[in-house]
Amino acid sequence: MQDLREWLEEAYEPSFRTACLILHNRADAEEAVQEAFLRAWRFRSAMPEGEGLRPWLYRVLVNTCCSRLRKERPLRAGRVADGWEALEALPGAGPSPEAVAAGGDVARLVGEALADLPEHLRVTVVLRYWSGLSEREIATAIRRRPGTVKSRLHEARRLLADDPRLGALAQDFAEGGT
Repeated sequence: MQDLREWLEEAYEPSFRTACLILHNRADAEEAVQEAFLRAWRFRSAMPEGEGLRPWLYRVLVNTCCSRLRKERPLRAGRVADGWEALEALPGAGPSPEAVAAGGDVARLVGEALADLPEHLRVTVVLRYWSGLSEREIATAIRRRPGTVKSRLHEARRLLADDPRLGALAQDFAEGGT
């Protein structure tokens, strides 16, 4: 089994990114990741070995984020989301400042469209496209059948394709813009 300390060191950034995308708030994401890592440590005896480790750890993170969303839903209604801005603050080898500036509008539009998805679809999309989990790993992480994951991804892609903000963005790209 991979050493938990090693995993925590390498998994903080992707876990924080995932939490930001689910919670849309930097402070909440930081707290959720810390809480999830503590839970993972507390229940390390239940941690599977091999390929089951990554989905198990994401299940802990997603459950922590969803618990936070349920608990704070009334408070979130008036709060400005800052999850996308929090992602820019992550250290690491990323794109140049020029590329970040050029992609800022695109990221904002995608972020807004993603935020408008229902929670169960947003979590699935974030795990697939931002966290890089396979459909099978997502099924383990959210405790659903692989067919449910496929249908959620399909529904989310349909809703995102129908989103007028992203439709305008796709038209700009097709015309050779942004």
